[in-house]
Amino acid sequence: MRKNLIIYLLLLLFIFGCSPYGTIYGVAVDERKATTIASDKRITAAIEKAFLEDGTIKVLDISPYCYDGNVYLVGEYDNMVQKERAEKLANNVEGVKSVQTYLLSKKKGDSCGAAENVAITAKVNAELVADKDIRSTNIDVKVVQCNVVLLGIVRSDDEIAKATAHAKSVGGVRNVRSFLMSTH
Repeated sequence: MRKNLIIYLLLLLFIFGCSPYGTIYGVAVDERKATTIASDKRITAAIEKAFLEDGTIKVLDISPYCYDGNVYLVGEYDNMVQKERAEKLANNVEGVKSVQTYLLSKKKGDSCGAAENVAITAKVNAELVADKDIRSTNIDVKVVQCNVVLLGIVRSDDEIAKATAHAKSVGGVRNVRSFLMSTH
């Protein structure tokens, strides 16, 4: 089972990380330098590898994101040991400047499940793509328990405000947390 998960994750990394859309276009519109993007991807992969090797962290529950060496852990945990271990593993990766978290304790019987999270993600992404003043490809959207988390580096504070407003406008969203950073 674990071997299949590793193969699946590597396949996803290859498909999305090595495709022309994932690299050439991404580098062209990203606010970071190509070397910074490469370093951030290396850090993210190292954190994911540490999670897999550790076995305490459920890889599909906590997602690492990295921008300019600053790491964001977003997702859910079963117990405080998992949460603390995820933070420690991320902090121990070479090149990490800081670690911030948006980690929620799993709730049994919550009315917001995977289907609702996926639907909200799609709606928020659609709102961002529809706004021509926003480079939506620079914004990662993660939804946890119907709470939207926005991550990435954009051109201006105005883009941050617009992206946040779009996320808040989507039905079913409980809360919006922005980790978006502006280059200006």
